[in-house]
Amino acid sequence: MSILFLSPLFAPLPLLAANPLEEDPKNSKRVALYQSVSALTGIPWEYLASLDQYEQNIHQTSKKQANASTEQSNSERVLSIEVPVEKWVGLINPNPNDVEEETIQYFGGIGRDGDGDGKADPHNDMDVLATIATVISKNGIHEDSIREQIWRYYLQPTAVDVITHIAKIYSTFGTIDLQQKYFPVAIHADYSYRNTWGDRRGWGGLRIHEGTDIFANYGTPVLSTCYGYVELIGWNRFGGWRIGIRDAQNQYHYFAHLNGFKKGLKQGDIVKPGDVIGSVGSTGYGPPGTSGKFPPHLHYGLYRFNGNKTYSFDPYPLLKKWEKETRQLKKAKQSSSKSKKGRS
Repeated sequence: MSILFLSPLFAPLPLLAANPLEEDPKNSKRVALYQSVSALTGIPWEYLASLDQYEQNIHQTSKKQANASTEQSNSERVLSIEVPVEKWVGLINPNPNDVEEETIQYFGGIGRDGDGDGKADPHNDMDVLATIATVISKNGIHEDSIREQIWRYYLQPTAVDVITHIAKIYSTFGTIDLQQKYFPVAIHADYSYRNTWGDRRGWGGLRIHEGTDIFANYGTPVLSTCYGYVELIGWNRFGGWRIGIRDAQNQYHYFAHLNGFKKGLKQGDIVKPGDVIGSVGSTGYGPPGTSGKFPPHLHYGLYRFNGNKTYSFDPYPLLKKWEKETRQLKKAKQSSSKSKKGRS
């Protein structure tokens, strides 16, 4: 029986309002799918969107190794969620290409028919999303229940946090179009930086420098680079007062050696590009409160979780790009402000 013809276990939630920012045709199709399955199952759309985004970031599957039919099917998809075949059809199912919901369930598979065409097709976006929604809503649609089912599906605690944190970002801003980034130091300030990623560091043991140092005066505002979730805030003997923010693309932004934090900022807060989160300092290399062992600067790092481990990558090229974009944005705002004053 198709999932679409089952009585929903939970009252449908209101559909996500159309957002003018969803200009990408694929994004519009994704949002429509999230809305449909959310209305059917009661799962908040942001969890479906965050699961999709998470899988977009972690997939390592090579298209060259796929057979022609799979390539054709995947080319028509807009979602990135891919259910492993043993989960879809059942571990002991003798037919890895089984699309019959009755036999799939018999062998313990999770595949479901979401669009009512009589097939539980792992290459059909509606079927896949309905299947995932069924899995994560097994014990209800409260956050704790959803987190538990995400853990059972991925068996990876970091995945649970990443997915739920991205969901909170989507929920706060009501859109999946959250690509904008911002330079992490006030653009009008006196600062300098070069590519220092990979340089040797000796304090606390031989290691490489996983970030870019942006030198600026004490107290220079440090800004959020992204739409994100504050995952970490506090002291670290290497980074001093530091903040870690997860963005909607599963990138972890690390701000270290701060002089202090924005008053009231705490773990779990949602921020947007350009929000003040702290100020430049020289803290670190010792117990809480240690400062002045090096010139004031912001250590900025970028990390990504690939489904198994978290790794760093060079933020310098992105910083150059964001610096240029932030200057252009500031000029555009100034021009718009002058234009408004001229008309008043």
